[in-house]
Amino acid sequence: MNQDKIFLLKGKIQNYAWGGYDFIPRLLNVENPDHKPVAEYWMGAHPSASSKILVDGKEVSLNDEINKNPKVFIGEKVEQRFGELPYLFKILDVRELLSIQVHPSKTEAEKGFDAEEAAGILITDKARNYKDRNHKPEVMVALSEFWLLHGFLEKEKLSTVLKSVPEFETLVPVFEKESYKGLYKYVMELPQTQVDSILQPLVERELANNSSDKSQPGFWVRRVYEYAQTKELVNIDRGIFSIYFFNIVKALPGEAIFQGAGIPHAYMEGQNVELMANSDNVLRGGLTPKHIDVPELLKHTKFEGVIPNVMKGELLLNHEKNYPCPVPDFGISKIELSSSESIENTSFSAEIIIVTEGEISFQHEDKTLTLFHGEAAFILPETKYTIHSETEGTAFKAFVPKID
Repeated sequence: MNQDKIFLLKGKIQNYAWGGYDFIPRLLNVENPDHKPVAEYWMGAHPSASSKILVDGKEVSLNDEINKNPKVFIGEKVEQRFGELPYLFKILDVRELLSIQVHPSKTEAEKGFDAEEAAGILITDKARNYKDRNHKPEVMVALSEFWLLHGFLEKEKLSTVLKSVPEFETLVPVFEKESYKGLYKYVMELPQTQVDSILQPLVERELANNSSDKSQPGFWVRRVYEYAQTKELVNIDRGIFSIYFFNIVKALPGEAIFQGAGIPHAYMEGQNVELMANSDNVLRGGLTPKHIDVPELLKHTKFEGVIPNVMKGELLLNHEKNYPCPVPDFGISKIELSSSESIENTSFSAEIIIVTEGEISFQHEDKTLTLFHGEAAFILPETKYTIHSETEGTAFKAFVPKID
């Protein structure tokens, strides 16, 4: 009997507090009777939440199968280079703002991890910054209108913001003299009493404004307080500064943003498909109750103006749209098929494909796996297969780019 090459994959739901309630359950066709926030759906072999694949009628851990037979499940070249499935594929539903965050480069992650290991800081310690020795670049493709913070505003734009917001008047000379790093270091290291002194009148003014313009910082300040446990304007989160200092970006469905090491960012609202390197390394700078390490954050932040690159994707010849990412760990594409259309494909690496709309069938030799929205497939490396839709279907594919 031929070795199966295409498997049904079942991911892991993550119930983080910032998640929505309906989108992911509806996509996966599961109930949410307790009305829990359903923030993420993980597809991959992350040790803490590995997906399962269906092998001979039994659900088995994808991580276990990779560890037992890496050459078959991720391929020899990927094993040699990464030692694991190097990506984690997700669906996200963002209801509340996520933390302001930066991811370290791979070199810096290795240094940070080794230093914390040497210092005897437990992996489970909430004050731990580095959970592994990997970098965490990520790309997202919007499934709905999606809003996020991404990188510092260009110099002229940020200067205009500082001069036009009365409470930021004292920050103008800091920025003019010490540029991005001096400005951000200044506000991130301010005593909390001074943070409150600067931000209280600003937050009060924004809370009194009913504008629904999501391109303006005030909307997101109100959103922060809409979900805050306390409405008192004391101990104001200094992450509010970042909402004014960073680019507020809107991505329409099918548009993508790549976020590399050092780019400060935060998701704010919407649903997306996200693909990242298989890492947990996050350095946080506000809008979160989690651990914040300001010196470590400043050490790894790129202090420069950014023009966000909102990718529309590059259409390939076979109904597949690729979103180029400048990292070796992963690639992502969108597949859209109309009625009775097919694509011939050969995988280089292990691939995970999730159907987000309609139905799509995957055929290898004499075996066919048909998936409907919310269902996913795991495809072994070096598998020649056909993708087909009887009606129509949309899917997203995660893979490792070819290694020479």
